[in-house]
Amino acid sequence: MRIARFSIDGNVAFGAVEGQGTVESGDLVLDIIKGIPYADFELSGTKVPLNKVRLLPPVLPNKVVAIGRNYAEHAAELGNEVPDAPITFFKPTTSVIGSGDAIEYPSFSNDLHHEAELAVVIGRMCREVPRERVRDVILGYTCANDVTARDVQAREKQWARAKGFDTSCPLGPWVETDLDPHDLTIQATVNGEQRQLGRTSDMVRSIEDLIVHITEAMTLLPGDVILTGTPAGVGPLRVGDEVAVTIEGIGTLTNKVIKRG
Repeated sequence: MRIARFSIDGNVAFGAVEGQGTVESGDLVLDIIKGIPYADFELSGTKVPLNKVRLLPPVLPNKVVAIGRNYAEHAAELGNEVPDAPITFFKPTTSVIGSGDAIEYPSFSNDLHHEAELAVVIGRMCREVPRERVRDVILGYTCANDVTARDVQAREKQWARAKGFDTSCPLGPWVETDLDPHDLTIQATVNGEQRQLGRTSDMVRSIEDLIVHITEAMTLLPGDVILTGTPAGVGPLRVGDEVAVTIEGIGTLTNKVIKRG
């Protein structure tokens, strides 16, 4: 099931996406969900065309836990080694935007980069999850763009400003709940030109490894998001660019870059 979060006539709701096509095609409809997707829910039978609503970030996470250097070729392209243990960092909730929302180029950077990533959405509160139970705590998967101020990342020891500024975490367009995430094509384009192309099977550490590692330290809540790293090919974004992240079996997350303020 594809679960989207949207607003219509000032109201916010979740809906199951039905049909085939793109967000813009007019071929998709939303069957509004009674309740929230983190518990048992029913479909209302009330349907609205997806192109008549505003898509929102598919979840509002309490926290986004991101993983650095989880693809060997990406680590190498920036002159880094694959770390002995996963590098984890946070992106704040104020960084999260949805498909179609604008990425605001931060005033303190001159080198903004795209990073296409598979995002894992947590479906239940969990801590110290054993490997054999990892699937039980996952609601589904969505596309993410870990937008990074590369120059700031290089000069500051902490990555909080470089990766946590407002609008730096596009998510969407929806959550796909029925998906094997272990060998999917992941790509990024800028103005239609392919920049990144990889497969999730190239991750250094699997989703199971990451969730076990993260939940050793902290409790994950329903709606929390894990960014699993980016393949090689990251590169610059400029004001006016349109960046799209496409993941096989999920869909396409599209955002334009605008000048901040």
